Amino acid sequence: MGRFSVRGYLPGDEAAVVALWNRCLPADPITSERFVTQVLLDVNFDADGYLVAEQEGSVVGFLLAMTRLTPMQGLDIDPEDGWITVFFVDPAFRKQGIGQALIERGRAHIAERGRRWVSVSPYAPNYFWPGVDAERYPEALRFLRKNHFDPIETPVSMTASLLNFSIPESVRDLRLRRENEGYAFGTLRDDQIAGVLAFNSRHFSADWARAIREGLLRGVPRDRVLVASRGSEIVGFCLYGGYDRVAERFGPFGVHPDSRRLGLGRILLYLCLDRMHANGLQNAWFLWTGLDDPAGHLYTSAGFHVARSFTVVRATASSTERG
Repeated sequence: MGRFSVRGYLPGDEAAVVALWNRCLPADPITSERFVTQVLLDVNFDADGYLVAEQEGSVVGFLLAMTRLTPMQGLDIDPEDGWITVFFVDPAFRKQGIGQALIERGRAHIAERGRRWVSVSPYAPNYFWPGVDAERYPEALRFLRKNHFDPIETPVSMTASLLNFSIPESVRDLRLRRENEGYAFGTLRDDQIAGVLAFNSRHFSADWARAIREGLLRGVPRDRVLVASRGSEIVGFCLYGGYDRVAERFGPFGVHPDSRRLGLGRILLYLCLDRMHANGLQNAWFLWTGLDDPAGHLYTSAGFHVARSFTVVRATASSTERG
């Protein structure tokens, strides 16, 4: 066994890291184009957090540590939080301390930037997964637990077939009742754009507002964005095809907290799935929800089932706070 070293980014690393990624994470392959988009072009990219393990001139491990350098909205830079979004070691070079060196260097990188916490891996906007898939990568979760990363959330990814989709009569009736009460459902209009963005920033997340804004700027058709309103007030929205130009990816999706018992989310969800079906899509899927949350129950009732389960883990960044 030779000696290894860990360093930051050097131009020309990309092809070797992508090749190693695809060997180490066969269930989650990546293209060079997507790697460049989600890593090198990320507004928060920091060459010192792009950690490469080398042995005898070959790339044998990789870890990406992120902190927010540019606010998602306003002045918010998540002053206590940092993230590790991906890490892996060549199977032929494991059990040599490479993974340990990468994780320690990644945590130190985040601590040096004044952050207290390190999470794996819910970084917005360019996360790859909500957390660690314990079924596909059990060794990764065991390794993180050994390094004092504790579970804090267990999101799931869900999918639904649209081949035999139709809107239930009960949902059609519910829509008519709500319309008789003054609610309206339709595709995004010009005069609603500012309201939908403000609605997301106020009630959900700046990342959702960003996703909608960037999707529209990239040319996502307006008829992929559905809006629930009452008069001039936005009370709910959903869209599909807004992330990464993947038409079958559903979301984001949200309803005003004060209006969630009215079935507006159910109406929007079915209208969106119906539009996806009408446009020839065979499936709908998304990456993240809580299975036992109200949204998870709604998705299940609409025919979605769990595709993958993830574990979000978190630890302190500074070695002085570790147990």
